[in-house]
Amino acid sequence: MTATDRAKDLAIAAAEAASDKLAHDIVAYDVSEVFVITDAFVLASAPTDRQVRAIVDGIEERLIELGAKPARREGQEEGRWVLLDYLDIVVHVQHSEEREYYLLEKLWKDCPRIELPETVTGSRP
Repeated sequence: MTATDRAKDLAIAAAEAASDKLAHDIVAYDVSEVFVITDAFVLASAPTDRQVRAIVDGIEERLIELGAKPARREGQEEGRWVLLDYLDIVVHVQHSEEREYYLLEKLWKDCPRIELPETVTGSRP
């Protein structure tokens, strides 16, 4: 079983929205083989708490346009690690320090990546 098309579309839209708000190290994983509660995880980082919050706002705005609202949101006040649970996907926006400390990618290293557009994965000037 692989992530649904809806989950992939939401993951790509979330990644694009994060990129628009200058998030870095954006990746998406198809976790449907290891989790029954969601199909995809999206990870993004930012160097400041304020930027983490801006990225989260941008993701929520973009996904609302696609008819998706988060079922759960955690960490918004602290702005260090915000989790947005859309059921089909879970988005983690982390302060760069938290990202380096927790290394979530290691947990899902065996899961296939969801291909993201080059506008998301390309390097910034």
